[in-house]
Amino acid sequence: MGKNKDSGAKRTTPRQVESRAPGWLIADAYTPGRSGRSVRQREWLEVERPDPSTQHRLERWQLIVRGRVQGVGYRAACCQKARELDVNGWVRNRPDGSVEVQAEGALHQLTELRLWCERGPQGAGVHSVSHSQLAPSREDWFEVRR
Repeated sequence: MGKNKDSGAKRTTPRQVESRAPGWLIADAYTPGRSGRSVRQREWLEVERPDPSTQHRLERWQLIVRGRVQGVGYRAACCQKARELDVNGWVRNRPDGSVEVQAEGALHQLTELRLWCERGPQGAGVHSVSHSQLAPSREDWFEVRR
């Protein structure tokens, strides 16, 4: 790389390269050499990597959908979309005219459902979707609640 301006101070800047070994990565560490120039040293560093099984951990989201979402088939269409995505939970109308969705699944499934909720079925007019995270309840179905 370039010259190291700090003479006498030992500085290491690791940079991840790539490694397929679980829990380890190859890093380039640049340390000042005798001439004052940085010297690249490649070394193995042990790092904490997320367990691949946690990539599919369950999350539960509560979505509050506001706009023209009651009386347009929003709940039935949301239920159908959630079942297509293999998401569990329920959907119901709220007294204030909004629709509440509680959905549980993997992050990518919930994100896809939220994107659908922001559009809604034909005839709906979604103004906003608020999102909060809840503790998973391990339901294994999706239903329309009254």
